[in-house]
Amino acid sequence: MVDVLAATGTLWNDLVGEEAGRQLIVPRIVSPYRKPFTCGNNIPVSPELECRLVPPPEIVILPEMWLAPTDDLHERYGDVKEWIKHCYQEGSSIYSACSGSVLLASTGLLDGRPATSHWGYQDLFRTSFPEVQFDPAPNLLIADSAGRIITAGGTTSWHDLALHIIARHCSPGEALRIAKVYLLKWHGEGQLPFQSLVRRQSHADSVVRKAEEWLALHFKESQVVAGVITACGIPERTLKRRFKAATGATLIEHVQNLRIEKAKNLLENENEAAEEISAMVGYDNAAFFRRLFKRRTGLTPGAYRRMFRPVVSANGLRTEA
Repeated sequence: MVDVLAATGTLWNDLVGEEAGRQLIVPRIVSPYRKPFTCGNNIPVSPELECRLVPPPEIVILPEMWLAPTDDLHERYGDVKEWIKHCYQEGSSIYSACSGSVLLASTGLLDGRPATSHWGYQDLFRTSFPEVQFDPAPNLLIADSAGRIITAGGTTSWHDLALHIIARHCSPGEALRIAKVYLLKWHGEGQLPFQSLVRRQSHADSVVRKAEEWLALHFKESQVVAGVITACGIPERTLKRRFKAATGATLIEHVQNLRIEKAKNLLENENEAAEEISAMVGYDNAAFFRRLFKRRTGLTPGAYRRMFRPVVSANGLRTEA
């Protein structure tokens, strides 16, 4: 992000031999302290400025953080949160990339507003930040009418965020030039094709856990909902209510997610047609399966296979399609 933003206004000119340009964005790394530190994978970072000594800049970017999917940051980084809120109150535009939106959410600035992040944090937002209108699908979400708070999705969505920042604060033409220089791609397909629809949730309901384990083995069966209710031995309405409360999904949504996740795996690794895969995961109606697959992943089964199917090269090595 620092490298890309620092290249605005100059790098394209240098590469194509045009008259020397002028740097349009000067990124600086700000931290509670100027002491160097290492972040994820021991990457060294040397802050240039301290938050408490920096007047509100035009742009504040919260980069991705090394966070567990249960870390809501409520008890951490109080001084940074206060600085972020002060910057926003003074007119700064606030942008977050990937898990940086967790820090932004913990400031309260996203309350009542739409936001995104890496799809792996959607359960964290549901439990720790229920006031945030979290959407795991898009790469960018504008939270306010003025466009001064924007969150970006999964890890490489910072590409989309960087191009948006350059387009808005410099010019669309400069954003296009930077995209060409760095081969940055706008992720128009969003995050849906990449996210796992089935994740083990942390909860204390033993009956719901039993239901999840039973469904993992029997999700392809035609009378799967009736089967899991019998297996759990409690009334249907009770199980449905407890399942929704513990996992955030209804029983039928969970079954659909299990089936579509299996279909994704088959499309990635097998040669069967979509109609055959539909039947293999429990759907006799192939048209319904295609509609559901598109709704859950953002792609048709055929487009998903083209996007994720490994291919075998002439030397026998598997590469991404």
